Amino acid sequence: MSTESVEQGHEFVGTSDYLTNPALEAAVRCALVLEKPLLVRGEPGTGKTLLAEAIAEAEGLELISWNVKSTTRAQDGMYHYDTVQRLYDSRFGDHDVRDIREYIHMGPVGRAFGSDKRVVLLIDEIDKADLEFPNDLLHELDKMRFTVTETGDEVVAQHRPIVIITSNAEKELPDAFLRRCIFHFIDFPDRDLMARIVDVHHPGLSEELLTRALDTFYEIRDMDRLRKKPSTSELVDWISMLLARNDSTIGLSEGLPYLGTLLKKEQDLQVFADAVSGRVRPRFR
Repeated sequence: MSTESVEQGHEFVGTSDYLTNPALEAAVRCALVLEKPLLVRGEPGTGKTLLAEAIAEAEGLELISWNVKSTTRAQDGMYHYDTVQRLYDSRFGDHDVRDIREYIHMGPVGRAFGSDKRVVLLIDEIDKADLEFPNDLLHELDKMRFTVTETGDEVVAQHRPIVIITSNAEKELPDAFLRRCIFHFIDFPDRDLMARIVDVHHPGLSEELLTRALDTFYEIRDMDRLRKKPSTSELVDWISMLLARNDSTIGLSEGLPYLGTLLKKEQDLQVFADAVSGRVRPRFR
């Protein structure tokens, strides 16, 4: 989506499956108008990754994803020089190994820059990588170009991609990197928004079951000492199981059905058991 189209009023307002609020919509608009990466933070399950998918769907653009790991280098996003394959071909193959360009394979950033149409580029969980990883991307994301060292070829973005970067706040990101981004923190959905999200996945859910499920869900999330609070996707799964059970008489009790869809750590199951049994006075934040 071009800056001109944004100014004419074509704005991102979510999709039928991805619900937004005005703050998130404003952040996306800033990123589009200013043509800067949108850095999104928030606890797991708040829809950070899905935001990129929703923008791509809403704008009819291809989504190119780069899932960052602890071993990921910035270079991996640009291109990969397959020296192993070239060596193999030089010994056993029938390729002309003199053409080094045959062994240059574009990474996610390289494919986004080289696309003949505008795309959405997702850099997912950037804080999983080395501390220097964000700084190593600064020039490329700022200038929208990089050079292939082995050939001297310069790869320049034909169309500036919409860049969405997610972070779980596992590490602090460099100030120089933050200055080049639009930042938005996705708050965990409040009760009203969560009810709308549930309705997307379970349309026509009875008001009684919805009310009891949300009451119990938020009571569990507010329990002190939980190491991993249940997320939106876990609530949706839990309600799916409650529907299969066809029972809306649920509440915060030791016999809460399908608790394993909400709590995924042994310590959290013990916190829950202690709280509802009265062995430990439940402390809510």
